[in-house]
Amino acid sequence: MRIETRAVHAARGHEPRDPAREFGEPHVPAIDLSTTYGFRTSSAAADSMEALIQGEAQAPNPIYARLHNPTVAAFERALAELEGADAAVAFATGMAAITAVVMAAAAPDAGMRRTHVVAVRPVYGGTDHLLTSGLLGSEVSWVAPEDVGGAIRADTSLVFLETPANPTLAMVDIRAVVALVRAAEVRCGHHVPVVVDSTFATPVLQNPIALGADMSVHSATKFLGGHGDVMGGAVATSEAWARALRQVRMITGGILHPLAGYLLHRGLQTLPVRVREQQANARVLAERLARHPEVSEVHFPGSSGDPLETRLLGTQQRGPGSVLSFRVREGADAARRVVEALRLITRAVSLGSVDTLIQAPAHLTHRVVDAEDREASGVPDDLLRLSVGLEAVEDLWEDLERALSAAAPGRGRPAGASEVEPAHRVEALVPLSV
Repeated sequence: MRIETRAVHAARGHEPRDPAREFGEPHVPAIDLSTTYGFRTSSAAADSMEALIQGEAQAPNPIYARLHNPTVAAFERALAELEGADAAVAFATGMAAITAVVMAAAAPDAGMRRTHVVAVRPVYGGTDHLLTSGLLGSEVSWVAPEDVGGAIRADTSLVFLETPANPTLAMVDIRAVVALVRAAEVRCGHHVPVVVDSTFATPVLQNPIALGADMSVHSATKFLGGHGDVMGGAVATSEAWARALRQVRMITGGILHPLAGYLLHRGLQTLPVRVREQQANARVLAERLARHPEVSEVHFPGSSGDPLETRLLGTQQRGPGSVLSFRVREGADAARRVVEALRLITRAVSLGSVDTLIQAPAHLTHRVVDAEDREASGVPDDLLRLSVGLEAVEDLWEDLERALSAAAPGRGRPAGASEVEPAHRVEALVPLSV
C-alpha cells in the first residue's frame, strides 16, 4: 500500500476481539490511562514482569504504565510500519529518545563499555550539547561526513547524523556514511550503529532504515504530531535495538504519556497530506526569498544547485520538506527586526506545526552550543529558520515581504512603535468577503 493509505490504517485492528460483543471493534483506538494493572496470580504477573524487564514489546499483563502502555504501543506499531522498521520505541520527548539511544549504545558488551560517539554537525542544539557536555559519560568527535570512517575507534559506540540538518538543511548521504562505517568495523572489530535524526524529513520523505541506518530518530513533537499540542520522541529500529531501548526507557522512566501516544497516532493519519501541502508552500517562499534584495542566502534542499543535494533528492529524500533558513543581508540586528515586524507568522521555536513558525537559531534553539562551533557549522547570528505551515502562501509571503522591507536600512520601525508587536493582528489577515 502507498504511504497515504498506510498512514491512515497503520496499527488499527490490533485490539483484542471479544466474541461475546455484538458490535465491531472501535473505529478509533482507545486511550488507556491506567497507571497500574491488576493480576489474578502472582506467578503470571511475575512472568509478565520478567518479559518487560527483558525488553519485550508487550506482555500478557502490562503491570505498570512505566513499563508498557497499549495506547503508546499502537503509535509505535504505526510509526514502525511507516518507517519500514521492525519496531519503534516512543519516549516523552525527542531529547529523551536521543538520550536513550546514547545510553543503549554505550551499554557494556563483552566486558567493555563503549562511550565514544562520532557525529556530524550541524545537529539540533540540544543534541549537540548532550554529546559535547559529556553528561552521559560520552566523548564526541565532530567530523565531516567523508571523515566518519577514519574517526571510528575501538571504543566508538555510535555514529550520529541529522539530515536534513537543523537549521542549515544540509543533507548527508546516509548510504555513503553507512558504507564508511561498515568498512571501519573491520578495523575496530565490532558493529557501530548509525543513527539518523530524520525529524525534518519525516517517514513521508525519507526512510533511513532502508538506506542502511540502524536507527531513525524523530522529535515526534514536530511533524508527527503536527499541531503544536503534543510532545514526544521516537526511535524506529530493529527489534534487537528496540529491546535495548525499552530497557533504558523502563529504568529511566522516559515513556510517552498515553494521551500523547493517542495524539501522535492521530497525527500520523494526516502526515502525508500535511507534508505535501507544507512543502508546496515552502518551495514558493524559498524561491521568492532567494530573489529578495534583503536576503543574502537561502538554505533549502535542492535550491543551491549542489550536485550532491540534487542527487540525494532523487535517491534518498523524496522532496525538500517544509523547513528553510535564510540570512538577512544587513546582519543580526536586521534579522531581529524582521522577526519582530512579522504579524501573521508566529515568533516561536519548534517546527512542523500547521502554523508557520520563525526564530533565530543562534539565539534560541542553538544558543547552548559554543559560539565558535555555531559559526563553524553554519549557524551565524543573522540566520533565521522558517517552518512553513498550511496558511495561504500569498498571506505568508505578504507578511515576510513587508517585514523584510521594514527591516531594510532607512526603513526601520517608526518612532514610537512598539518594540515587539503582537504575533497576530487582525489587520494583517485577508478580509473575508460576504
